[in-house]
Amino acid sequence: MSKDIMPMAQEAESPLSPAEVEVLRRQFVKEGEYVTVQTKFNYAWSLIRSADRQQIVQGIQLLTEIFHDSPERRRECLYYLAIGYYKIGNYSEARKFNQELLKHEPRNDQARDLDRRIDEKVSSEGAIGLAIVGGAVAVGAALLTAIVKRAKQ
Repeated sequence: MSKDIMPMAQEAESPLSPAEVEVLRRQFVKEGEYVTVQTKFNYAWSLIRSADRQQIVQGIQLLTEIFHDSPERRRECLYYLAIGYYKIGNYSEARKFNQELLKHEPRNDQARDLDRRIDEKVSSEGAIGLAIVGGAVAVGAALLTAIVKRAKQ
């Protein structure tokens, strides 16, 4: 993958086939304790693109290791960590990594696209949460009214 080109968030959300992931997993396992940063990154990248939450979490763990151990790969790690956290619904972590990337690259279209997606998810899930809370309050008020009426009788 070119250092200067990162896929848009939508592309990163498209899972690889199980066969493609397996090829990268085998290479990762084959290299064992001497796994190269590139092999580890490739495998983590494939896991982040998965539809399976456990694989995404595993990809996040591998990318976190690379982020801490290989400063030269931090730029790519920031983006894919943000994607991974976004996909598992941890929008605060997704935003944190994406904002760090945007701090260094404010015109990065991929990060700006992801930032917009995070904002949309937070807004829509916030609205759903408010609707649920509002519904619970309404049900509670109705129950309280019924109890008060019954107590008066």
